[in-house]
Amino acid sequence: MTKRKGIILAGGSGTRLYPITMGVSKQLLPVYDKPMIYYPLTTLMLAGIREIAVITTPHDQEQFIRTLGDGSQWGLSLTYITQPSPDGLAQAYLLAEEFLAGSPSAMVLGDNIFFGAGLGEILKAANATTDGGTVFGYRVRDPERYGVVDFDDSGKVRAIIEKPDVPPSQFAVTGLYFLDETAPGRAKTITLSARGELEITSLLETYLHDGALSVTQMGRGFAWLDTGTHSSLLDAGNFVRTLEERQGLQSGSPDEIAFEKGWISADALADRAKKFGKNSYGEYLETTVKIRK
Repeated sequence: MTKRKGIILAGGSGTRLYPITMGVSKQLLPVYDKPMIYYPLTTLMLAGIREIAVITTPHDQEQFIRTLGDGSQWGLSLTYITQPSPDGLAQAYLLAEEFLAGSPSAMVLGDNIFFGAGLGEILKAANATTDGGTVFGYRVRDPERYGVVDFDDSGKVRAIIEKPDVPPSQFAVTGLYFLDETAPGRAKTITLSARGELEITSLLETYLHDGALSVTQMGRGFAWLDTGTHSSLLDAGNFVRTLEERQGLQSGSPDEIAFEKGWISADALADRAKKFGKNSYGEYLETTVKIRK
């Protein structure tokens, strides 16, 4: 089976977060003690994905390279792709077609944060699927802001409706998509929406039409945070801080996950700990090495 590759869509203009994003990409803003992009990156890592393309704007790409490097420090291989203009989420599959080279993919939006016990298990299960697509539904209070799943009486997916006036359910589609190798070809058949974008909903509808789309529901105990506004960015930072302060465990740490998966050695993790000096993140990595040696 061809290994699945990852895509992090970290382009866009970030205008909803102006003025703080006028000089820096939204996905490089801090979410408590780590850059935002660490969180979607570790989501793909938890699924077992090691070849990842990071899609950025042309003028932000150098900042991402400085922040993430080539990924080898985590046992990853990172590729950088520029997005000339933000023309919709489905555009990512056209930009990444050469990188994917016929492989299935998992795309995560660069401003989405996922957390929960058992997250790794449901991600690995989605990664193990070979045909069709898998997306994740999350119950929200205000579904009219999202793409919403319409279920029939048997619980089967009937449709995904973008920002409906009357939502058919409370389940929004999150910014995480596991699609098979046909995604780029399907994306080429999509026409621009009324707002001039290649909508991800339109791409998912092609899978749904073929009976090849499944929705995994994230139930209680899971958190899905979209950090696209000032208030949601602050909420995400407070959420991560509360978890880390209460539990003494990191979330969204590519260093820890790479070590746990055996992608880097204890010596390599110790070197990473030294890099961060005596801040709390470095101290955590240093403690992790000592405990697990």
